Amino acid sequence: MHLTETAYAKINLALHVRRRREDGYHELETLFAFVDAGDELSVRSADVDRLETHGEFAGTLDNPFDNIVAKALGALPRPDGWAVTLDKRLPVAAGLGGGSADAGAVFRMIERAQGLPDDWHVRAAKLGADVPACVLSRPCIGTGTGTDLAEVAENDLAGCPVLLVNPRAPVPTGPVFKGWDGLDRGAMPQGSLRHIALTGRNDLEAPALALCPVIGDVLAALAASTPFLARMSGSGATCFALYDDLEARDAAAARIATEYPEWWQLAGALR
Repeated sequence: MHLTETAYAKINLALHVRRRREDGYHELETLFAFVDAGDELSVRSADVDRLETHGEFAGTLDNPFDNIVAKALGALPRPDGWAVTLDKRLPVAAGLGGGSADAGAVFRMIERAQGLPDDWHVRAAKLGADVPACVLSRPCIGTGTGTDLAEVAENDLAGCPVLLVNPRAPVPTGPVFKGWDGLDRGAMPQGSLRHIALTGRNDLEAPALALCPVIGDVLAALAASTPFLARMSGSGATCFALYDDLEARDAAAARIATEYPEWWQLAGALR
C-alpha cells in the first residue's frame, strides 16, 4: 500500500466570536475555506505505526510522536501499522490549521484505504475544533466551537487566486482568545462565499495584533496589492489576500518577496 494526500491549508474567510461559554470555550461562527496546497503526507504499510517528519517547518515539532498525526492514527482502528512521512510545509501556530489539516489528511487516507466509521466526526472533533472541517477540506460554515458544520450551497470562490503571507511569528491560539474583548459584534452574514467573506470580519484580529504587531505590517502589504479582500486567518499570524486574477496575485507575491524576503508566503487558489 502506498497513499499520498495533501493537507490543504485552512483559512477563515470570516470568524465571528459570539460569546464565552461556561466550559471555557467560545461560541463561534466561521466560514472555512481551503487552499489547493499545504503539507504533504505519504503512507506505506508497516508492522507498527511510525511517523517521520521533514520539510521547512519540521523542526518546530518538538516531539513528532506527540504530533496530531500520531493521534489521528490512534483515533481510527486499522488492521496494520502505517509508516507516515510528513513534509511540513505550513508554518506552525499560524492560523492555517496546519496540524488539523494533517489530521484531516490522515482521515482521508484511511477513508480511501478502508472507509471511515460512522462516528468519524466525533473522533475528529476530539483531536481539535478545526479537524472535522479539515477532513472535508471543502468550504463550510462552522458553529459552536467550530465543529458543527454545514456546507455552503454556493461556492462562488472556487479557483479564486489567493496569497498567504506569514511574518514567521508564531501566535498561540489561547492567548489570542483570552485577549478577545467579549463584545458580540453580530452574527455572520448568510449567502455565497464571496458575500460572507466581504461582509464578515475576524474578531480575533485585534487581540492578535496586540500580541503580534507585525500582523499589521502584513495586512498593510497585502492591502497595497489591491486585492478584493485582505484579512487575517484564524488567530493569526497568517494573513490572506483574494484576487480577481492570477496576474494580480503573482505581482503581489513578487513585490512582497522583494520587500520582505524574510516572510513566508504561499500562492495558490481556493478549492
